[in-house]
Amino acid sequence: MQDNPRLNREHIDRIRSVAQLRSVRSGEVLYEPSCPDVPVFVVLDGTVSISRAGEGGKILAVRERGQFTGEMSVISGSRSLLTARVTKDGNVLELTRDKVLSLMAKDTELGDILMGAFVARRLLMIQLGEGNVILFGTKSSARTLAIREFLTRNGHPFTYVDIDSDNCAGGLMEQLAVRNGEIPVVYCNRRYVLRNPSIFELAACLDLNINVDKGVRDVLVIGAGPAGLAAAVYAASEGLKTLVIEKSAPGGQAASSSRIENYLGFPTGLSGQELANRSIAQAQKFGAQLMVAQSVVHIDSSRQPYKVVLESGLKFNARSIVIATGAQYARLPIEEAEAFTGRGVYYNATHMEAQLCDSEEVAVVGGGNSAGQATVFLAQRSSKVHLLVRSRKLSESMSQYLIARIETNPKIEIHYLTQIVAVSGTAHLEGIEWKDDSLGLEVTRPIRHVFVMAGAAPRTEWLEDSFVLDKKGFVVTGPDLIGYKNSQWPLSRSPLLLETSVPGIFAVGDTRAGSVKRVASAVGEGAMAVHLVHRFLAETIERDNAA
Repeated sequence: MQDNPRLNREHIDRIRSVAQLRSVRSGEVLYEPSCPDVPVFVVLDGTVSISRAGEGGKILAVRERGQFTGEMSVISGSRSLLTARVTKDGNVLELTRDKVLSLMAKDTELGDILMGAFVARRLLMIQLGEGNVILFGTKSSARTLAIREFLTRNGHPFTYVDIDSDNCAGGLMEQLAVRNGEIPVVYCNRRYVLRNPSIFELAACLDLNINVDKGVRDVLVIGAGPAGLAAAVYAASEGLKTLVIEKSAPGGQAASSSRIENYLGFPTGLSGQELANRSIAQAQKFGAQLMVAQSVVHIDSSRQPYKVVLESGLKFNARSIVIATGAQYARLPIEEAEAFTGRGVYYNATHMEAQLCDSEEVAVVGGGNSAGQATVFLAQRSSKVHLLVRSRKLSESMSQYLIARIETNPKIEIHYLTQIVAVSGTAHLEGIEWKDDSLGLEVTRPIRHVFVMAGAAPRTEWLEDSFVLDKKGFVVTGPDLIGYKNSQWPLSRSPLLLETSVPGIFAVGDTRAGSVKRVASAVGEGAMAVHLVHRFLAETIERDNAA
């Protein structure tokens, strides 16, 4: 992907038919970080500089004849992160966001050029830390790690300043009147200083949800893991008005994986975060909207369109709903372990967490694919990896290619029939004790980093008053509803395959009873749900017309 391609005359002529010709003068600001729904400007003659906010902002790029402005904020409709200023008189073609999305949908060649440049530019901004956020924190701060994960998983560029190791940290903190005891501190939009903010407060400051309107949705997707994002892509590509609501950040459990190698179409593998980022961009390209840091607490299914109620008090109406809240890893069943979350006990295994334990001895808890991927990944940077498995073998829940890598890696030691029984430390995890049932031993090791990826519980507790759930909390769907206890199916037809006890509301991925915890099957269920949504919407329209 090129971050600064040059359009030829034919390309420009095709854009000209839907754009506005505009004369510009040196010094004129085309857009700045306060602007949402940023247009794209194609330079016909003259030059436009792209820089950080402010008069003296560093120039990051220059767009000349045949080149164009814009990055992923054009697709999402969020506020621009940078300033575009004319540096030489000339003429430009101004293309509104709506026109950009329409053009990309109709013109494959131009769509590929624009989208490729937008994605490449956002990736470059992330690599360089160029954006509207400076985060001050420390490696030992769990809240710092949580904010870093949130920004990373939302694909939002930021500069991280470690106050323990960065020589410039003191001067910057003095300018902002920030004290060490207040970290993590976020300098947001180069205007606001947030001291130990919640994820909701940070999302609000960054206006991450600014472009979400209040109209009735054809499809409302709850959860932005692989299943939810797949549903969003397929729904939006079919022209259905689609909104995705995510409690924290996109990606679900898959985003905690450093590498996925058994997903169709990616022979060299990709990280869970890469898969999520590609899916988000794809969904937004087709017009889907995404809300983050927002929790759904209730679905009012008493009438159509259904009403979805958020913890913040916001309400949205939708003709159909896809529940894709997924599952969460089981916490270590040790009371003291909760205090070390983010400070030695982790429920992700990405490059961010791996940096915290470089060259140290670590432990991974779990016997499934996520644990296997984490083990192989961490073995690249750690001095030794202990894989603690409750069962007698790996093949019960792990892919063969991972088993082969684990068993042949000299830096990995597998402990079967083993589980952690105690943890110790003060400000940070300092040691763990595990029980080996196969040998009847209890072992204490000075391990400071434990990655937990064992077991999973569905995130469905908020549904128990309105939907039929099984004894483990998974949503019961489709034919399984017939004759199920407390289930009273209201229609003459049988429930569709992924349909819940409420017609027109579907459950997919690890939310649903009988699901298989694999990325591919989650994506497949998300796609299938949209096909069934089509059937339901057509049925509803036919019934309304008959009435």
